[in-house]
Amino acid sequence: MNLQTSEFSLQSPEEAIAYLRSPRAIRDRCGQLFELARQDKLSHFRCDLSQLGRVADYVIAVMQEQYPDGQIPFHSRWQHFEVGGVPRLAQLERLLAGRSPVERAVTRFDLAIVSVLLDAGAGDRWLYCERETDSIFQRSEGLAVASFRMFCQGAFSSHPHQLLQVDAQGLQSLSEATLAQGFQVSEDNPLVGLAGRVELLQKLGRSLLDFPQMFGDDNPRPGHLVHYLLERSHHKQLPAATVLRAVLEGLGSIWSGRIEIAGVNLGDVWHHPALAGSRETKEQRENLIPNSEFRILNSLVPFHKLSQWLTYSLLEPLQELGLEITGLDDLTGLPEYRNGGLCLDLGLLQAKHSDIFHYAHSVDSEVVVEWRALTVILLDQIAATIRQQLEMDAKQLPLVKILQGGTWSAGRRIAAELRPNGVSPIQLQSDGTVF
Repeated sequence: MNLQTSEFSLQSPEEAIAYLRSPRAIRDRCGQLFELARQDKLSHFRCDLSQLGRVADYVIAVMQEQYPDGQIPFHSRWQHFEVGGVPRLAQLERLLAGRSPVERAVTRFDLAIVSVLLDAGAGDRWLYCERETDSIFQRSEGLAVASFRMFCQGAFSSHPHQLLQVDAQGLQSLSEATLAQGFQVSEDNPLVGLAGRVELLQKLGRSLLDFPQMFGDDNPRPGHLVHYLLERSHHKQLPAATVLRAVLEGLGSIWSGRIEIAGVNLGDVWHHPALAGSRETKEQRENLIPNSEFRILNSLVPFHKLSQWLTYSLLEPLQELGLEITGLDDLTGLPEYRNGGLCLDLGLLQAKHSDIFHYAHSVDSEVVVEWRALTVILLDQIAATIRQQLEMDAKQLPLVKILQGGTWSAGRRIAAELRPNGVSPIQLQSDGTVF
């Protein structure tokens, strides 16, 4: 869907795009659906906020079990690379010995960006056997280890003597057969959305060429985003929202079949009809929320799940360069099936009809958009309740640590307690680019 500039009057296309790419828009639009849920005016879910304490207690127990010393890292891809207690990142650092701190950060960006883009749900049947350790991993950890090993083998580089990099030519020439081999995909070991993952990386290669100001003129690499972000820091400080904005601008064109405004791909942004006819206040209009006369634009709900997951994963390399990341809690919780499943499985969210559980839903379905939107707001409320119980503030325990500690692991644990193989309570039709 391409929304032409003539179709809305109160703001320019650039303002609309900037708004829908902002964390504020995520909370605004998800918040509108949450208010409707509180009034029991949504079609598929209702909220039971009396369960907040129960959910917070469950998450706190998981946090204290996983991190008894309270030293919780950011929720990021870097934790998955160390699964099984194998010091893979230390192995990578040894390979990077002699490079400058900035060069090492560029390499870490290369790895993180490719690995996160390959991190959509793998499905219930896929396994990865790491030959170096003879260990078997599934799901997100398996995808992390598989992408790490492919990266170290130079699968995303076009230079046979510079294996530890990702570049435009290497990505554009990546084939489905190469990714299938690296991820050990077979008829008996299927990976959900294999073709979609390959297409995503190929499009990333083209996007690197389209944004030389971000990725460099000579040998464009996703890791060159490090230089772009360093230039935008002030007094060694960099807002987390600035990192997200760069990710959305530089990678926005890689998502297939998404809603567009004036030819600009919006990415992880979807329509929900409950918002289409709402009437905004004067204050909301002044805050750049589109007027209800343009109902299509007005009904869009942004999530930017993979982009925010990627943003969280880029923060640590930037911190290692001496930058202070500000505004961490401007970013939102991640609306994916572990966090959303936690809310459903512990009764914070309740399905209004059994059809929700009986068949798989597409990511653009009203059911999934509703579920994800409510999850975003409920994660904020879970975080606030946890901080209150632990007598900590947002600086001591930011949302990014609660996700890691945290809600994601708690969602996986309760799923394993309730269902065989710990599958999501809601089945999803995934092309490997959202979940």
